[in-house]
Amino acid sequence: MSAHILSGAKIVTADGLRDGAAVAIENGLVREIGSGAKPSAKRVELEGGYLVPGFIDTQVNGGGGVLFNDAPTVETIDAIAQAHRRHGTSGLLPTLISDDFDTLRCGIEAVDAAIAAGVPGILGIHVEGPFISTERRGIHADRFVRAPMEAELELLARPSRGVKLVTLAPEAVPAGTIPRLRAAGVLVAAGHSTADYAATQRALDEGLDGFTHLFNAMTPFGSREPGMVGAALEDRKSRFGIIVDGHHVHPASLRVALAARGLDGAMLVTDAMPPAGTAMARFELQGRTIMVADAALRGDDGKLAGSALTMDLALRNAIGMLGLSLADASRLASANPASFLRMSARRGTIAPGMVADLVHLDDALRVRRVWIAGRLHDYG
Repeated sequence: MSAHILSGAKIVTADGLRDGAAVAIENGLVREIGSGAKPSAKRVELEGGYLVPGFIDTQVNGGGGVLFNDAPTVETIDAIAQAHRRHGTSGLLPTLISDDFDTLRCGIEAVDAAIAAGVPGILGIHVEGPFISTERRGIHADRFVRAPMEAELELLARPSRGVKLVTLAPEAVPAGTIPRLRAAGVLVAAGHSTADYAATQRALDEGLDGFTHLFNAMTPFGSREPGMVGAALEDRKSRFGIIVDGHHVHPASLRVALAARGLDGAMLVTDAMPPAGTAMARFELQGRTIMVADAALRGDDGKLAGSALTMDLALRNAIGMLGLSLADASRLASANPASFLRMSARRGTIAPGMVADLVHLDDALRVRRVWIAGRLHDYG
């Protein structure tokens, strides 16, 4: 791959904003941040705006009009990745919500095949359910919620390409499930759960890595029972996803969570469904019609059904609703999820030796261009 140099935009790095510098890319990696004086390299003039690390989304059910559960194939994964790539997502985990065993198996195999085929941006799979609480299942279909079968645990523990992340309710799985999955290299998050503070602490002691969409579908923080939310905010090692769309959680609650835990504890996620990146007004989810109204997705019972968020909008919302700087919002969109996925040595920041996953934002923080491993996807 030929070398090229990106100049003319402010660069968001882990050390702060750099103005007047250029990013040199070679063989899919960031070679250096500096003057960009190498004469043999092709120069790309960005003409203002910001260059930020590519966004990493750990919870993507769908987008571009398609849902992963409906057709867990390489083609579906590619369509979802393309839809989100236009909005700055350079890495994602296609996410299966609660379903039957065959869909789970096909989903895992499809992600493995997509990575083998080089579909840009696919980092692994997120299996959200079906090992969750019936009481806090949210939009997940009750007919699929169950305790794990031995065959399912064996399937999840089987070696494959990319990351595996499993969201489960600690109280809904047999004792020893979390350590077993962690020993196999599977990341485990808690969510859709009735677990109280003490039960959540035990799960953290067993190796729990994080929490899926903090505040939603979990026991709340209270004065005498801190609940799962309290345990998540108190723990210093785990991370939690936040859906910053103004519907899932009040912005003030998210501001309090960030103040309590610190910025390093949070990750922006979309929990995106098929309408993300489209003008869809409705879609079908496992036999239910989900309506899009005022940018919220709801079933006929009023329950939220994921979101129509894209990561660039989540970034702008983190700035507008939560009062974060661009650098801090970028950290929640890139560096923190990379660290959660154990990929921080290669992704999540703009620095020499890192994979050149980059997003050019204009001054209004709209996506103009995306590079994945140094390959340009020009959208502006």
